Amino acid sequence: MSKNRIYMIIGIAVIILAAILVSGQILKSKNSTDSDGPTYQVKHGPLTISFVESGTIKARDQIIIKNEVEGRTSITYIIPEGNRVKKGDLLIELDVSTLEDQKIDKEIAVQNGEAAFIGAKESLAVVENQAKSDVDLATLTLDFARQDLDKYIQGEHPYELDKANADITLAQEELTRAQETLRWSKLLYGEKYISQTELQADEIAEKKKTLDTELAKKSKNLLTDYTYKRNLAKFQSDVNQAEMAMERTQRKANANVIQAQAELKAKEAEFGRQKDKLAKVEDQIGKTKIYAPDDGLAIYATSAKSGHDAREPLDVGSEVQEREELIYLPTGNASNAEVMVHESHLKKISAGMPAIITIDALQGKTFYGTIESIAPLPDARSMWMNPDLKVYTTKITIDGNDPALRTGMSCQAEIIVKQYQDAFYIPLQAVIKIGNEFNVYAKAGKSFQPRKVKIGLDNNKVIHIIDGLKDGDIVLLNPPFKSTTGDSQNRSPSEQSSAENKDGMQEKIAQGLKNVETNQQPQDANQQANTQLPDAGKGKRQFENLTPQQREEMKKKFEQMTPEEREKARQKLGGKNRQQGSKKRDPNEQNQ
Repeated sequence: MSKNRIYMIIGIAVIILAAILVSGQILKSKNSTDSDGPTYQVKHGPLTISFVESGTIKARDQIIIKNEVEGRTSITYIIPEGNRVKKGDLLIELDVSTLEDQKIDKEIAVQNGEAAFIGAKESLAVVENQAKSDVDLATLTLDFARQDLDKYIQGEHPYELDKANADITLAQEELTRAQETLRWSKLLYGEKYISQTELQADEIAEKKKTLDTELAKKSKNLLTDYTYKRNLAKFQSDVNQAEMAMERTQRKANANVIQAQAELKAKEAEFGRQKDKLAKVEDQIGKTKIYAPDDGLAIYATSAKSGHDAREPLDVGSEVQEREELIYLPTGNASNAEVMVHESHLKKISAGMPAIITIDALQGKTFYGTIESIAPLPDARSMWMNPDLKVYTTKITIDGNDPALRTGMSCQAEIIVKQYQDAFYIPLQAVIKIGNEFNVYAKAGKSFQPRKVKIGLDNNKVIHIIDGLKDGDIVLLNPPFKSTTGDSQNRSPSEQSSAENKDGMQEKIAQGLKNVETNQQPQDANQQANTQLPDAGKGKRQFENLTPQQREEMKKKFEQMTPEEREKARQKLGGKNRQQGSKKRDPNEQNQ
């Protein structure tokens, strides 16, 4: 609501208040008793404090059939509502075409996954075999390198060294022989036994043997100083290279095997995942057909809901979503009433209080019930639809197992808060709040004067007067500065509930209230501040704040109003607070 509209309403209310005040002053100046408005004579007798809330009948023992197919799907078959079903009967069949397509796709994926898994398994065997072969070859190469090193150190080098020594020894022996031969040749040449040519030949032979001896020594030095060191380093390097090659081969083989094993696990996991998906799709296909888990009466969930929860009835072609309630299957005749209690009544009620249930479809029949539970939080859906509305789901257990009660029936629950055997009471509209005190305008002689009263609970029609009035007192129904809505109440609440005495209903109610009182003390006096009554001082203060010119203009407007217009003005000003409580009054309860 916009601020301009709020200001406009406040302005209209101020004008109406001023008009009513001027009207009261005019009417008061006429000295007529009838002009004071309708009156009510204080009565005493049985008084019932109760309030009525609407709700829905629900089976106490029932099986809730829900849609377990994921996503959204449509109904292809549904059993007619109200049919009696046996265990195993088909209740609902959902569209399966999309799931069938998914099943084919998953079967192909399973086959591909199986082929990939088998390929990875065989690849692992090949990699393991190749790794073993590579490691064996590297091991053999390392062994050969080590053998070659040992062979050279312990075999080839000593052999070559011995051979070099032998060559030196033979060269030296041959040199000694050549030198001896040359010595004799020189003696024989001196004696002229041999020619010079023969001597020269022996000389050449001696030189050759000398050179051979020197070459043999140099060959040994070359072997010892160079060849041995070179070959030893080469063979040691071959061993080192073979060892590193062995390590590389082992690491590479292990890496290949681990990679092949990881690939095998991945393919196996993928294969298992595809099989799980296929099994899930098959399970979803199985859930498209919902069978009755037990005998019972098929009731659509949409029919059992009312108010903000209501939606179009289920039918072939209707779309449903996962976890949506589809069918209620009552397994017995026991029933509960589920009503929404406004937050203003929460302090009045508690578990165990009695209630009278009437069914719209079963005229003339009443049922006794007991409050079983009250929701700790307001209904979320109602708050979402109207954030200013706070109602609490209250479950009422209905006595008996009447088969006429069916899930989804609309009902009215009259919750009995308190019963008095003998109490004074007057219409709620006769009590006003001035400051922090409650007052009524009681007749004193020919005029009505304010009188303080001590009040108790009310039932939106009449209010319990604890102190301040006596039997026969006459009170004004429309106190000054504040008008009331609805008609006065002349009918006694005892008359109102006379039809409730049949079948021992009053005895059940009395016993129920007695049980509640054992756990909860009466709160009549403490709840006075919770009673919503008119505040006459507020209208008076607003009128006094007007200028004389404004008062004169309002007085003229009020004098020009017809009696009907004046009554409507009073109702607009003072009747809103009790409008809800006066909506369902019995026509026989009207006063003058």
